[in-house]
Parts: sequence; structure tokens; C-alpha cells
Amino acid sequence: VVATGSPVAAAAEALIHVTSVPGRLEFVAALEEGGAIVVDYAHTPDALATVLTTLRPHAQGRLIALFGCGGDRDAGKRPLMGQVAARLADRVYVTDDNPRNEPPAQIRREILAAAANAIEMGDRREAIVAAIADLDPGDLLVIAGKGHETGQVVGSEIYPFDDAVVAREVARSRSRSCVRRIEW
Repeated sequence: VVATGSPVAAAAEALIHVTSVPGRLEFVAALEEGGAIVVDYAHTPDALATVLTTLRPHAQGRLIALFGCGGDRDAGKRPLMGQVAARLADRVYVTDDNPRNEPPAQIRREILAAAANAIEMGDRREAIVAAIADLDPGDLLVIAGKGHETGQVVGSEIYPFDDAVVAREVARSRSRSCVRRIEW
């Protein structure tokens, strides 16, 4: 900024209007009574570890992770994802995430094998509702895996589903005031 001759104050003011890339550490809601919600595309063990480690300092209360693993994809990463979430989050919800042609319950079982204390809820919308209802002041919920995706793949069908939209709807119904930005 300085090298280009632009006023620093103008650049700082412009940053207020910068939005995140959809589905990449996307802050989606803060509840009036406390608790914040972030959506991220983390769908590998390394990505999930990175997002949870990155957000840990921003959780004044519990860090809660909600995720699933896709069907017809690398089944070997499922227990690794469960292990990462169990190690880095205070509470874990395991749900469906594009099961495609695999039995969703089997995918969840493979994740849960390494996350014994996780809460299993197959219906992703119901899992998001439950996780948001579980938020206490200072808690941070990370909804991981789908990120920017706007559909849930089941068999050969794609059903409309957007984690950020669902989380905002649920947050608005729970809280009289739901803001969309938060200072990290």
C-alpha cells in the first residue's frame, strides 16, 4: 500500500468490505447469546487438522466440529478424519457428506471407529440444527467438508444443500440477532 502511494487509512477502510471466499473459513453467523459458526471445505485429514488448529485460538469456549466423508472416495481417510476431529475438537458431530452410491451408515461407522465419543446424525440438516442448539457463549462451530458446494450427492441424484445457507437459517431462527461478520 505504502509503496504504491495509496493512503493507508483508505486501504484499511476498504478491508472492511472484503469478504471471504465462499466455503473457505467462511464466517456465516454469530448468535446473539454467544457462539459463532464457520463453514470450511476441509475434506481431508490434513485440511481438517489445519482448520481446527487455526480456529482453536478463536474459540473462547468449546471448538465443535461437524463433518462427514464422501462416498465412492478414499475410504482410508475416514478413520483418519475421525481421529483428527476427536483429537482437536471438544465435541464432534459425524454426518453425511455426499454418500453417492455407498451406504451412508457404513461411511459414518468408519469415521466413528476413530471418534468413539462423536455424536452420529445422518441427516446433515438435523446435525447442523443440533450442533447450533448445542452452542454456548464463546463456542465455535466448524461445519467442514462441503464448503462452497450447493448440493448433496445421494446415488445419482444431487439434492440442493448449502451448509452456509442452512447454518444462517438455523442461527436466525434461534437468535433474534444474527450477524454475518466477526473480527478474528
